[in-house]
Amino acid sequence: MNAPATRLPVALYALTAGAFGIGTTEFVIMGLLLQVSADLGVSVAAAGLLISGYALGVFVGAPLLTAATARLPRKTVLLALMAVFTLGNLACALAPDYPLLMAARVLTSLAHGSFFGVGSVVATRLVAPERQASAIAVLFTGLTAATLLGVPVGAWLGLQHGWRATFWAVAALGVLATLVIAWCVPADRAPEAAPSLAEEIKVVVRPQVLLALAATVFGYAGVFAVFTYIQPLLTRLAGFDDAAVSPILLVFGLGFVVGNLLGGRLADRRLVPTLLGTLAVLALVLGAMGVALWHPWSAVLFTGLLGAAAFATVAPLQMRVLQQARGAGQDLASSLNIAAFNLGNAIGAAFGAQVVDSALGLGALPALAALLTLAGLALAAVGVTLERRLPQPDAAACTAAS
Repeated sequence: MNAPATRLPVALYALTAGAFGIGTTEFVIMGLLLQVSADLGVSVAAAGLLISGYALGVFVGAPLLTAATARLPRKTVLLALMAVFTLGNLACALAPDYPLLMAARVLTSLAHGSFFGVGSVVATRLVAPERQASAIAVLFTGLTAATLLGVPVGAWLGLQHGWRATFWAVAALGVLATLVIAWCVPADRAPEAAPSLAEEIKVVVRPQVLLALAATVFGYAGVFAVFTYIQPLLTRLAGFDDAAVSPILLVFGLGFVVGNLLGGRLADRRLVPTLLGTLAVLALVLGAMGVALWHPWSAVLFTGLLGAAAFATVAPLQMRVLQQARGAGQDLASSLNIAAFNLGNAIGAAFGAQVVDSALGLGALPALAALLTLAGLALAAVGVTLERRLPQPDAAACTAAS
């Protein structure tokens, strides 16, 4: 499944199409919080917990589905996951009340972690070793495109035709992405000697792997503490009306694109400095947003900067876990890191709900969110220090095992 280094294969962009659909359904609810809140008769904070429910579903589903499908061809796994995703979005569109919408969101989320976990491994094996971080970045470009196009269009569609129309549209995206993956991703055979769960767990519990996963959780929790509540932040602090949220989310999406590609390129060159540097910049941007959101133009600027800083961390964080999990546990570790991103999302959204409902209110949210990302930076630094002190797995053995 390896490809020459000169050109990225079409199959990689087919994976990106699936990532676009999944990213849209994950993020689009953030532009619909007020509509869902009003229609279902729940508070904005309760509507925000739909993000936490989705993220927790990813956290639980990613390792379980990855372990359950370890002996299946990866293309078959990807297609099955897209089917679950499509059915889950249909259930969201039809949900008559808040509990059933939450259940439908959790069902949809089960496909998320395994898709990006398995997809990340497939992506790295489609390219030469020196382009693996860039391949992961291209896969995650589906998420950036979802933020740039899917979320603003979904928010506009929800504003014009009701939030259910958005989920009908996302279900249609799922059907389209399934067809593209079926057509473009090369067929593969089921592993003849898939590692046992015990072997995978032995790799995953390496201290450096656990610290890398923890860095992902806390590093990204800060992002979603703010992004979950971006609609009320922009309307109630910066003073924009509801119609302005979709165009501003385009700015956020542009930042995602720039940050994602830049993070992948830099990580291919120097992974550790890129990892630590991007987390530090993300914490700085979050902290500064506490002031920037009180002024309309600086709010737009820092919304874009947040997108760039947030997604510049994704390829380094994912590549760090894959690097530290070389060997039998790479598939499981990759899916666990996607689960870690989403555990961070859940923690961030829940943390944000507590701050929003407290006496501190919306205005304090960005500065407090920066503390979560600083915790992720500290964990990453500890992992790097530990790596330098402990003996590393034999490279040849790891290559043979993977």
